[in-house]
Amino acid sequence: MKAEERWQSRFRASRMSLPTWARLAPSRSIYRSNVTGTWEVYAWDRATGVTRQVTERPRGTTYAAIDPTGQWVYWFADTDGDEFGMWFRQPFSGGAAEPAAPDLPPGQPGGIALSTTGLVALTLASEGAFRIHLARDGEPTRLLYEHPEAAWVADMSLDGELIAINHGEYGGFRHPALRVVRKSGDTVGELYDGPGKGVIGLTFAPVPGDRRLLALHERRRRHEPLVWDPVTGEQREIWLKDSGDLTADWYHDGRGLLILRGNRARSHMHRYDLAGGVLTLIDTPHGVIDEAMPRPGGHVEYSWSSASRPPVIRSSTGQVVMNAGGPAAPPSVPVEDLDVDGPGGLIHALVSRPESGAAPFPTVFMLHGGPAEHDQDSFSPEVAAWVDAGFAVVRVNYRGSTGYGSAWRDALHAEVGHIELSDVAAVRQYVTERGIADPGRMLLSGTGWGGYLALLGLGTQPGQWAAGIAAMPIACHRTAYEDEAESLRAYHRALLGGSPDDQPERYAASSPITYVDQVKSPVLILAGEDDTRSPLRQVRMYVDQLAEHGCEHELYTYSPVRGTLVVAERIAQMALQLDFARKHLQVS
Repeated sequence: MKAEERWQSRFRASRMSLPTWARLAPSRSIYRSNVTGTWEVYAWDRATGVTRQVTERPRGTTYAAIDPTGQWVYWFADTDGDEFGMWFRQPFSGGAAEPAAPDLPPGQPGGIALSTTGLVALTLASEGAFRIHLARDGEPTRLLYEHPEAAWVADMSLDGELIAINHGEYGGFRHPALRVVRKSGDTVGELYDGPGKGVIGLTFAPVPGDRRLLALHERRRRHEPLVWDPVTGEQREIWLKDSGDLTADWYHDGRGLLILRGNRARSHMHRYDLAGGVLTLIDTPHGVIDEAMPRPGGHVEYSWSSASRPPVIRSSTGQVVMNAGGPAAPPSVPVEDLDVDGPGGLIHALVSRPESGAAPFPTVFMLHGGPAEHDQDSFSPEVAAWVDAGFAVVRVNYRGSTGYGSAWRDALHAEVGHIELSDVAAVRQYVTERGIADPGRMLLSGTGWGGYLALLGLGTQPGQWAAGIAAMPIACHRTAYEDEAESLRAYHRALLGGSPDDQPERYAASSPITYVDQVKSPVLILAGEDDTRSPLRQVRMYVDQLAEHGCEHELYTYSPVRGTLVVAERIAQMALQLDFARKHLQVS
């Protein structure tokens, strides 16, 4: 297989998310798949083996849920891919789709919670506020909660009597508090651990009548599970001696917890028995588990991949649960771990080297988004495409990344953007001194927050990068704030200490447009025409100033109906990036 066919086949390979099953009807599941070339929602009846495509939208579908009885499939339908729309539902077996709350105006989605009684809690953000509504057939939709700071519904008890809400009233978007209310809106209980310590609600126990809520706290500077009875106030903290951030889910009978531990870009699974406090490791292959869910009978289904092996839906019994259909993706190369002394502590980075050629390699620094995310030892068609083309790829889990404890994640303050780039610079020096990367042929790239860092790095580290690629970037924090969705405004306020009017100097100091006159390297920018995460107006402002200063640049825009949930669009954008890098890094 030729190199171009090989990397494109990874994007075209059929993939699927972990099937999510109805709590009281475990034979009924939903999942998302790109088998048609666009990510859509599917229903799977395990009893009959029948699968059915539920949604068919030009730009694909991101958010979906199944109610606990397995009667309804819900999904969020935005307007031309702009993440602004309304929730729809359809019977599991098929039929006409209908609005889940027809009397609600459109908004940005922030979560959905479903009960066995037909009561639905929907989070929508618009017009400077976050609102949670209650909807039920034959009744007017009722406002349950409203606040200008970010809030979202976490879950609802099976009987619909208790509703868990995460909110930023005290600690902001990055460190939410957790409140449980009755459907009347009356508060039952609340958990707030103080500044810098978020409490995140996960799910109520999957047993009728059980009011226990599973949550995550940060009392020991990392995410750890907590079982909370909001009526009595009783709390039980689950502690593991092993390092890494934790998340959890209930086993189907409510007697145990599945604990997923992420440590140094890999995943580990454990069962925790609530009665005896016994922790048991569940054997899984070396790599990353994106999602995991216990099934009745005690086994666990999970979505797994590694840098060298494409994703598969596995069971802890050793079986492959389901294939999305179509050809599998070709494998790629494994990653290597780097530990680099940085200005804020030890930095963990991942390196992928080409299978042929000799070091030092032309190198792409591919910065992750978020910033509250992190790069892992998981399968990436993008990384594999760069490696096939003869580039080494370096990914840096800079300060601000998740996966390394709360202190590392929360190290972003005051000098946002510059902190991350100082870690990137330390890793750049490390791979140069050790002969891994060619210092004259390094490219700085990223998507989302990573795209923002790429633009900022080109302006604040001139001469260090031969070229740059920024997809969906923030180029001007103030202008982005004016045009972006409500949830991102809340995140901006939490990260930079307020709005642009509150903190004008911080917004300016952290904006790439402030340093645009210092950009010396060619830059490629990719932006959506109706993107609420990276609004196009601020991108065009930056591009206009690049032109004024005579900097070589390219701008690629794509229409709302050809977004990144569409396989063909992802391939087109990857091809554009490879051609740009070959040209400016002189790689044949």
